[in-house]
Amino acid sequence: MSIAIEQPAGEEALAEFVAFADRANAGRSARWPALPLQVPLLLGRGPSALGRTVRPLVARQDGEIVARAAAVVDQRYIDRWDEPLGHLIAFDALPGALDATRALVDEAADWLRHQGMEAVRTGSGPGFDMAYVIDDYESLPPMIARQNPAHYHSLLKEVRFETERGWVDYKIEVTPELVARWEHMLESAEAAGYRIVSLAEVPATRRVQQFADTWEEAFEEHWGMSPSSVEEYAETFEASGAVGMLDTSVMAFDGDEPVGVVWGMPQLSALAVVGPGRTLRDDERLNFLGIGVRRVARGRGVNLALAAKCYLDLVAKGATYLSYTMVLDDNWPSRRTAEKLGARVCANYVVYRRSLRPPR
Repeated sequence: MSIAIEQPAGEEALAEFVAFADRANAGRSARWPALPLQVPLLLGRGPSALGRTVRPLVARQDGEIVARAAAVVDQRYIDRWDEPLGHLIAFDALPGALDATRALVDEAADWLRHQGMEAVRTGSGPGFDMAYVIDDYESLPPMIARQNPAHYHSLLKEVRFETERGWVDYKIEVTPELVARWEHMLESAEAAGYRIVSLAEVPATRRVQQFADTWEEAFEEHWGMSPSSVEEYAETFEASGAVGMLDTSVMAFDGDEPVGVVWGMPQLSALAVVGPGRTLRDDERLNFLGIGVRRVARGRGVNLALAAKCYLDLVAKGATYLSYTMVLDDNWPSRRTAEKLGARVCANYVVYRRSLRPPR
């Protein structure tokens, strides 16, 4: 058995890097296809690459890729949190690939160590890298959530990662009672003087800047977050606006001042890869939702009204299940918001961390 660690370079090699996710998840009855969202970051191009150094790696066993990941030095994160922490993103590996995974992760760790990093995190990082699911491996989650086989946890623990933080995912079954509750939440905020509108209703000349400023302030203190530029938001809006992001996302205004946002995406289950004989359930056809409120408007029901507006618009388009997507275990303000909206925990996720200091 021959194992070789390689650094793919160029668009063709990185296309193979991206496509490996399809092989790693081929056994799933329903999955999201590998998408080239991280290619600009991997190539060092575009606004997402500014302030970040990336080293993609693949492990080949007898010539075939059996594991992949990219090590990232994110100077934005380091400057924001004053922490010499690297990231390991886009990790995937085939069953039985322990030796290859160990060689891959050790190579990434050595590189990060030489860049001055003292630890590495996987499951929360640039390029929309998300936490690892630990219980519901079969359901199709919202598109942004990570799908991973169960064996990833053993592999990551074997290569010296430790559990760092937990996340929960939420789901809502739409009922007439909840629709009435959401209508009341929206009406209450509007009666208090807030204007709640879809992102499509915000003038295009102000839309990206106002959304970016509001989101960045709302998540400034959120664990693990790295600052993003207006240019990154503009790129995301251009890519996702065509599939409904502007209609599903919401902004709240106090006068002319934006005070809260929902980053929303409609359900895109038509893009999912579904195996023979498998039919997606209604509760797998889910939106994505991220919600943020500026400090000045917190505790005034703006959070509830933002989510309610998003949900009511999705219900009007036929949604019967909704997602309140991915919350840190200890983010109780957000978890209480989920509960008030009628959401219930549907899956659990974890983030891992490995020290890069010599073992004691």
